Amino acid sequence: MEIRDINRLLVQNIDHVLDYLLPQGVAQYGEYCVGSVDGEPGDSLKVHLRGRKAGVWCDFANPQHTGDLVELWRLTRNLALPQALKEIKDFLRLPDEPRFVKSRQKTYKRPEFPPYESPKQAVLDYLCQERLLTKETLGAFQVGESGGAIYFPFYRDGKVLHWKKLSLKRPNGKKQILTSSGTEPILFGWQALESAYPNTRYVVICEGEIDAMTLHQYGIPALSVPFGGGGDKKQQWVDCEYDRLERFEEIYLCMDQDASGKEAVQELVMRLGAERCRVMELPAKDPNECLQGGMTADEVQYYLKTSQTLDPEELQGVGAYRQSVLDLFYPDSGSIKQESTPLPWAKLEGYFELRAGELTIWTGINGHGKSQMLGHAALHMILHGQKVCIASMEIKPERLLYKLTKQAAGVRHPALELIDETFDWLGDGLWLFNVVGTAKTHRLLEVFHYARKRYGVNHFVVDSLLKCGLAEDDYNGQKLFVEQLCDFKNQYDCHIHLVVHPRKGNDEYAPVGKMDVKGSGAITDLADNIVSVWRNKKKEEMMAAGNEVRPEDLAKPDAFLTCAKQRNGEWEGRLALWFDRESGQFLNQQDDKPSSYSKLMKPF
Repeated sequence: MEIRDINRLLVQNIDHVLDYLLPQGVAQYGEYCVGSVDGEPGDSLKVHLRGRKAGVWCDFANPQHTGDLVELWRLTRNLALPQALKEIKDFLRLPDEPRFVKSRQKTYKRPEFPPYESPKQAVLDYLCQERLLTKETLGAFQVGESGGAIYFPFYRDGKVLHWKKLSLKRPNGKKQILTSSGTEPILFGWQALESAYPNTRYVVICEGEIDAMTLHQYGIPALSVPFGGGGDKKQQWVDCEYDRLERFEEIYLCMDQDASGKEAVQELVMRLGAERCRVMELPAKDPNECLQGGMTADEVQYYLKTSQTLDPEELQGVGAYRQSVLDLFYPDSGSIKQESTPLPWAKLEGYFELRAGELTIWTGINGHGKSQMLGHAALHMILHGQKVCIASMEIKPERLLYKLTKQAAGVRHPALELIDETFDWLGDGLWLFNVVGTAKTHRLLEVFHYARKRYGVNHFVVDSLLKCGLAEDDYNGQKLFVEQLCDFKNQYDCHIHLVVHPRKGNDEYAPVGKMDVKGSGAITDLADNIVSVWRNKKKEEMMAAGNEVRPEDLAKPDAFLTCAKQRNGEWEGRLALWFDRESGQFLNQQDDKPSSYSKLMKPF
């Protein structure tokens, strides 16, 4: 059990713990007050009893005395941290953690001691003159000399359980290393750590004995792995040291900046726990190289303090979103680029817009112009510098472009020059998914992935779900495809427009809503926005019949765009529009005239 888990259990039993440690204290206004860690009456030392800070304490007469309940236990009981943890476990009656039973339990033997003595001149020259270690550092780690080689003893609890010898002779330029055979693989440096940092809550684990001694010399508690970098069996020492490492809240991994060092980091993070591991990356290969390069202790401390945590990509602190939230409150501040696109109708400004990272469902009765209105919206997206890819499997590309050209030009029969001008205006703003009929969903997404990454397309139109190779009653398939569209728009921060037909109604005179969308209920559940398009067919029929139409009927809108859902906006309602049959544009007001998009503005 890690030390933070032990402290959490102490907090859960805080009243009992404080009565045991400091029986002369008293509770006042949410705090437990006592004179000091010695336990005499008074109010200099205060412990928070409840809330987020429960268990946090400070002795205001002795400010260096502060911390959590584990530290309070250690100081009041006058124990070193390992002994305090053992006593706390007994107090809390924590059972021994379960062990995995192996078919053949690994046993180790005590190493035979090679004859060794204090380092002589050759070893001192190498370690002190070349590697810049001090004699005090060598003494702290009890480094010796054995047979003309450097002797590194691996101590634990005052006993040598493992050793390593490094020869100063290097035939063929290669290191000659000899280790004790059949002995327990443990970390190097416990002897120095327990002496200099008996109560430390953090430790650096590095790749070599000389690196551990270097960090110690810099004033940093450090241990070294016994077998260098790499994964799997190279890090088998974890089995032997796991319990002993529970005392550390933070473990910094400072491995060599090479492939084997990175492999070791991955292995150790997995086994020691990402929640307490940090990766310390130095500007040189290893700590000793930093020492030889003249790096100061303050500089090394900087790299320690700025070590990277290994948070999952999916986990973000709220600070990462501060500016984004400010931009939602003050979108005109100009602090970031515009991440939303307006629709062509000024009456919608401030009520509805096409945001990045959203999925909009477009629905409406057949023949009511949902694809036509979506095409008009696509032109407006291009006008605002967006790039659009349309997958219209219900109509051939040339017929689609015929309609879009009329809409963009603002007339039924544009002149040749205006057609050329319109195609030039569309330029790099429009792409088509060239499939008529049924498209396989996986191929559609593959093409969208390419268009997004290759050309920066940020609006994708799928017209329609009916043409994506999914049966009308294949609700699971529909749900899966819409989930894939959502994953796509979230991954690439783009907007997806999906046309979905409604269920058949009794007639076409009543607008449809989100409850009328055909298919799986997950379609509307997963969508960020749902808009429906409805045309005033009664008005159209009266005008087509050639009968006299009353002025009040002529004044009625030709169409309505209804927002039935807007997850990231506050407005839901309907917008009245007038339809220009010559161009296919939908207009804000009855007296408005269609516009030629190519003459309004060039794409950004």
